[in-house]
Amino acid sequence: MKRILVGFFTCLALSLVQARSEDSEWLADVPTALAKAKESKKLVLLDFTGSDWCPPCKALHSKVFTSSAFKEYAKEKLVLVEVDFPNSKPQTPALKSKNAALAKKFQIDSYPTVILLDSEGKELGRVGGYGGQDAKAYIAKLDALKKK
Repeated sequence: MKRILVGFFTCLALSLVQARSEDSEWLADVPTALAKAKESKKLVLLDFTGSDWCPPCKALHSKVFTSSAFKEYAKEKLVLVEVDFPNSKPQTPALKSKNAALAKKFQIDSYPTVILLDSEGKELGRVGGYGGQDAKAYIAKLDALKKK
């Protein structure tokens, strides 16, 4: 029975990761994202989130990140990285450790926090929290960060 449950939760976790990656090609590894950004001349968006417990994080995902406007914008201009701190979703110890190190490096103290990096890893700016903007308004915020 224990093997069946472990297998079930492993499949569920992989399905969730796969669904998120198909959604807008979200990565979980910053070095890979930076290399991809450098190659494609894009910026890196880090989404520090509590995907399964944080109401503003869930709203940002459903109202902005899954919208067709954001997906098109991201496809042209961004490499997306989810840095997740879930309560119930399974994560490997390595991913938990990597995410904790990123949160410390970027001094994350609330969720969601979205950080825009250039392809060298330099922070261009950040958006803390989510106030309910639609995708178009959120994209405008991201564009403003690029111009700073």
